[in-house]
Amino acid sequence: MNRENMLETLSNKSLDIEKVYAIFEHFKGDALMEATIAMNLSLRTSVHDVSLEKSDTMSLLLEKLSTSEDMSVRWAVAKNPHTPEAVLVHLSHDPINLVRALVATNKTTPKPILQELFNDEKIVRDGLSGNPSTPLKYLAILCDDADAMVRLRVLENPACTLSLCERLLNDTAPNVAHAAKATYERLRA
Repeated sequence: MNRENMLETLSNKSLDIEKVYAIFEHFKGDALMEATIAMNLSLRTSVHDVSLEKSDTMSLLLEKLSTSEDMSVRWAVAKNPHTPEAVLVHLSHDPINLVRALVATNKTTPKPILQELFNDEKIVRDGLSGNPSTPLKYLAILCDDADAMVRLRVLENPACTLSLCERLLNDTAPNVAHAAKATYERLRA
């Protein structure tokens, strides 16, 4: 397998997943190849139909890529909706906060892990605030977060309720108060 040709081949998001796996096995440990494969997996994953591209081979590739030395590869795995639960659990303890933040945004992350990430740093809480799988009791607490961006993301969360909007209608940050009003009106309609 010619490396340059395979890098080009991986730009095709319709490439058979078994071929992607074969390329991975052939170039295992090659940082650029791992990053390109992770990008291929991200591109083929639909945010609208999570069942698309789901397969044992996809899960196996994501599991193997999750141990990459390259943070951008782990980052891509953390946000992929096909990432197996055990891998998300592992990545929720990643030393890089951005990887943990993307685990927090992943709608398939188990609720116990989301609860665990609740006590993490701001960038991770920001991820939780936008995840529709975050339990409502945590979204309610995030309404009082010191960071206006976290409060704003709660309002953008599809799981946001009228009562959460009401709590933020008089927020001290004008953009949060404005978003609360708009979200409140949309939910009432």
